[in-house]
Amino acid sequence: MKSFKQPFYGWWIVGAGGVVQWYTSAVFWRGFQAFVPHILGTFGWSHGATAAAISLQRSESGMISPFVGALLDKYGPRKAMAFGVFVTGGGFIFMSQMQTLWHFYIAISLLTLGMSFGTFIVFVVTVANWFVRKRARALATLMSFSAIGGLTLPLLVASIEQFGWREMLMATGIGFWIIGFPATLVMRKRPEDHGMLPDGDVVDGDDSSGKQGGRFAGIREHAITMRQAIKLRFFWQLAIVTSLGQLVSSTNLFHFSALLEYGMTTALAASAAGAVAIGDLTGRAGIAVLGDRYDKRKMLTVAMIMQTLGVAGLAGINATVFGIDLGLWPLPFFILFFGLGFGASIPLRLSILGDYFGRASYGSIVGLTSSVNAIFGAAGPALVGLIHDLQGSYRMGFTILAVMLLISIPMAFTLEPSGRVAAKARAITRRNFRERNRFESSR
Repeated sequence: MKSFKQPFYGWWIVGAGGVVQWYTSAVFWRGFQAFVPHILGTFGWSHGATAAAISLQRSESGMISPFVGALLDKYGPRKAMAFGVFVTGGGFIFMSQMQTLWHFYIAISLLTLGMSFGTFIVFVVTVANWFVRKRARALATLMSFSAIGGLTLPLLVASIEQFGWREMLMATGIGFWIIGFPATLVMRKRPEDHGMLPDGDVVDGDDSSGKQGGRFAGIREHAITMRQAIKLRFFWQLAIVTSLGQLVSSTNLFHFSALLEYGMTTALAASAAGAVAIGDLTGRAGIAVLGDRYDKRKMLTVAMIMQTLGVAGLAGINATVFGIDLGLWPLPFFILFFGLGFGASIPLRLSILGDYFGRASYGSIVGLTSSVNAIFGAAGPALVGLIHDLQGSYRMGFTILAVMLLISIPMAFTLEPSGRVAAKARAITRRNFRERNRFESSR
């Protein structure tokens, strides 16, 4: 009788991290837009003031991310994640009791701190450490859980209507603890620390200590440090491409409100905003199948084109262009292309960073990239919220974002291949070595 083969432990990490990703997406990344109209209706705050709080969240997250990445590279994920889960749950509970705008800002700051240590970066870095050949598949699978969270938006909207926004925020915080703390127990830093290889590979050899000729023999990947990476044009070019995408995606806070403003019913707006997650999920799942087979640079270019079409579709719903009422015709473009393009871009950029720079400093490099993304991500909600306060409409803000996103398409298409980037990194190292020797010999 054939013995049952245990799945590679890395997939348990993907599953545990994915469940937390799903919940975080359902209640915050995609779900928080359901709370916004009720919070604004209760306190009467301006859209700009609310958007500024979300921009604060994006900017604070960007400042924290490099430290989180460096800590993960050095110490591993467990302790960082446990701290993050505790603070995130507390942040939601605190928000459920808020009475002033300053309370809202404090709650957002707590959520930023907690999620920086307890969600996205922790899972991405850990999963990337456990997979090399199947990295795109593993990261895309992990990220697909986030897209599934968007499908529950109509349910969250209905729950808030039924029970109240304060009660739902309280339940959200407790739920985060219930889901997050068990997931921390599954996290492990690297497979080599537990006598395994990335991807579940098995390499014959007498030496299991991790030296050449033993278990490390089958692993071939670039090893570029943070110091080398920041001197490469490729790093900054990719960071700008993904940051322009983040500029647009961070405004999902206002998608539901914009659809209501465009004249949709609450049910239709909630369904449309939630349906974006279907395209999002399809994009992420598609990369799980195709990401390790085809040129990731070309796929990223296609993803940015689709995201541009999607946000243009959002701006065009029920708009009048050259005297023609577009009605709901642009709505399918928003639902399909925005979700599909955004969903595909997330695992693509994360796997590209791993393919190009390797695992040695992956956490630090992802953290720095997230910082650059956060600068743009902070500007997105602030820009759309400010334009709404000035113009009284979301349409102009989303139109501007669509035009800005066009810049990302040629930049993604002209990204250099990984071999050339690795050669440039080695050349930088050799040049620095020669300059250091020349300096020391002249002393």
